[in-house]
Amino acid sequence: MAAKDLYEKDFYKVLGIDKKAPADEIKKKYRALARELHPDKNKGDAVKEEKFKGISEAYEILSDAKKRAEYDEARSLYERGGFRAPTGGQGQQGGDFNDIFGGGNPQDIFANLFGGGRRGPRKGQDLQTEATITFRESVFGTTLDLRLATDRGAAQNITARVPAGVNDGAKIRVKGKGAPGEAGPGDLFIMLHVKPHAIFSRKGENLTLTLPVTFAEAALGADIKVPTMSGEDVTVRIAPGTSNGRTLRVKGRGISKGSTTGDLLVTVEVQVPQRVDGKALEALKIFAEETAHEDVRADLVSKAKV
Repeated sequence: MAAKDLYEKDFYKVLGIDKKAPADEIKKKYRALARELHPDKNKGDAVKEEKFKGISEAYEILSDAKKRAEYDEARSLYERGGFRAPTGGQGQQGGDFNDIFGGGNPQDIFANLFGGGRRGPRKGQDLQTEATITFRESVFGTTLDLRLATDRGAAQNITARVPAGVNDGAKIRVKGKGAPGEAGPGDLFIMLHVKPHAIFSRKGENLTLTLPVTFAEAALGADIKVPTMSGEDVTVRIAPGTSNGRTLRVKGRGISKGSTTGDLLVTVEVQVPQRVDGKALEALKIFAEETAHEDVRADLVSKAKV
């Protein structure tokens, strides 16, 4: 594609977003459109396939802060008529051309920005697809086996290694699996979606877990077994008088990424019984009588007035 075609395109309009849209909004909009227009979901629909290529091209530029800034600057000049595509000369119209591009040819500027233009054979276009992995696979890593449709309607099998510790929304690159080109094929970028886990979440390289405990365990203290992502249980000690919401740290039971390993953060959640009867009720009444002198809300009123 010629550079002229690139700066004439309104990538914001292609994605249906405002020019001042933040990065997270751009990503969210692209994901929604990609799910709707992906060729695997619309086999044989040439119109949607072309739209998918368009949003992928737009996202490639707008998701990169540097490319986006350069595109915005050049696009602004183009809309003001500061330059036009060369037709035998440098295409200059007044001083704006030299002020912004330093006397260079806008075709060459865009060739550097988008990897095309008039500088010899072009590498094939980078492609992008999406894949969903489990939370466990994101923690320990996995291998993806994908089957992707090509421009000619054929299918190719792609194998990609997902490293341990990837986050939701991360991208991995498979070299040489993009569109073919005169200077060789482009690359394939795979955007990863991580399914939530039933009990584990993550905070950076730390894993988090909510641990239900009884009122008696919180009041008297207890040693409780807690599951880990590795499959084995560890024992955490609940000290007597542990309050609801307290977080305990289990060293080295988080996510291993490179040479570092996070921890497992266990948050205590005291379970209040919905119904108490029999001896338990009598014992609770005695406990209430014995602790009636304790005013746990003594400072509530005074602090509210501060």
